[in-house]
Amino acid sequence: METGQLLEAIDFACRKHKDQRRKGDDSPYINHPVNVAFILSKEGGITDIKTLQAAILHDTVEDTDTTFEELTQVFGQEVATIVMEVTDDKSLAKDVRKKEQVRHAKHASHAAKLVKLGDKLNNLRSLRDGPPPKSWDIKQTEGYFIWAKAVVDGIRGTNHSLEASLDDVFQGSFMYDGEWHQIPKDDHEKRLEAYYQQMSLANN
Repeated sequence: METGQLLEAIDFACRKHKDQRRKGDDSPYINHPVNVAFILSKEGGITDIKTLQAAILHDTVEDTDTTFEELTQVFGQEVATIVMEVTDDKSLAKDVRKKEQVRHAKHASHAAKLVKLGDKLNNLRSLRDGPPPKSWDIKQTEGYFIWAKAVVDGIRGTNHSLEASLDDVFQGSFMYDGEWHQIPKDDHEKRLEAYYQQMSLANN
């Protein structure tokens, strides 16, 4: 039964994301949500089927024509609610969305926090190994790590294993333009504000 539920979520996400590619390495977008669910299961020890379904579906409302009502009808209220908890409001400016994600994550359900950790871990590993999205300069790439750490710091205590893996990333380096660059370990507040400022300029 649970295998069927998981496959149903994968099938749904595959159809919704079928024409999308990742901005960095141009890989099929569906790789990302499937990897998030795999990270939660393999590294986080998560077995709850609704959390894993939500991980697979977590970008469907934000990045496709999927609605909350559609998710509720197909997967039920609980899964749809988790997805909505991790969905950004794209009507907001980019810098506001980033700030809201830091603020909102602290108040999310445990399942939504797990999806958030898995999402960040997969995104950061991809960004660490490069390439970043073509429009990103090195400051924006560096800033993403700083911002992601702010999100993670606000939900610590959710899953030790996932948080330890994220800390390994934060303590390391990232590839940019063929060279490795150390992720900054100081002046995080100042760097975070600089990242928000860069995002505000990206709105224009």
